[in-house]
Amino acid sequence: MNHRTWLAAFCVAASACVPAAAGAQDKYPSQPIKILVGFPPGSSTDVGTRLIAGRLASDLGQSVVVENRPGASSDIAARAAANAPADGYTLFVVTIANAINSSSRNPGLVDVVKSFAPVGLVGNVPNVLVAHPSRNLKSVDDLIRAAKARPGDITFASSGNGTSPHLAGELFANKAGVQLLHVPYRGSSPAMADLLGGQVAIMFAPASTALPHIQSGKLVALAAASKHRIAALPDLKTLSELGLKDFDTSVWFGLAVPAGTPEAVRQRLSAAIQSALDTPDLQAQFRAQGIEPVKAGPEETARYIRAEVDKWAEVMQAAGVKLE
Repeated sequence: MNHRTWLAAFCVAASACVPAAAGAQDKYPSQPIKILVGFPPGSSTDVGTRLIAGRLASDLGQSVVVENRPGASSDIAARAAANAPADGYTLFVVTIANAINSSSRNPGLVDVVKSFAPVGLVGNVPNVLVAHPSRNLKSVDDLIRAAKARPGDITFASSGNGTSPHLAGELFANKAGVQLLHVPYRGSSPAMADLLGGQVAIMFAPASTALPHIQSGKLVALAAASKHRIAALPDLKTLSELGLKDFDTSVWFGLAVPAGTPEAVRQRLSAAIQSALDTPDLQAQFRAQGIEPVKAGPEETARYIRAEVDKWAEVMQAAGVKLE
């Protein structure tokens, strides 16, 4: 075969491949989709993911399977998803925990900004600052006065070093100009148990978890630690309203695909997510679980995640927090 004949044959073959590739994307999805969650079954993130997965399956015409791979503050699931083929058949539930991991600049943890292409935000679980009644803290002003009078004496519980409840406490201390004593636990359940027992003074806790204890009088709600007031506690002011500007430690989550996933696939998934979140009954199901629906497209989500990474990097640096 001479050069000219070979070149002509190559061009014909190449042109034949283009519509085939385009056709493959047009037919997306043509097989089941998997969503990796970095938290155990029953967690707010898991429940929210399963609720929206059902809607995505209906919209996309394929089964959507949720797979839990908890551990290492969601880094185990993040690594598995980041290493998956960038074809739109493996999604990852990106959360505040992954932004915090990326904030640490630890090369051993997955960089969520570099490794993923966001598809969209899905929801957030607002946090509330609560205190044990025995501490006689009735307001945020009471807490700040007590902390200034006894630096390092007021204890706050968290689900572990570098977790969002830990960094919420550090952010509060920084903005309020006080010193608090961090008491880390192995998970949120033992942290809440010791708070209810009065072994620690305060905690930043998911509103859905804290609400029954607030209603029973076992805990005192001092403020909402979210951007907006909490629907179940409409009279409770936010920390921003109380003078701590831009204070928001809501546990947000969204969906992302591995970096390099075709843009057409990402946009198809984004459209399906937005459509699902527009459904009144899904919104009601979310709120029944203490989850506020959040709509944001790929670019807005990418900007939000980058801003979160930067925010928590500043908090960690100021507090001297390091993730191993």
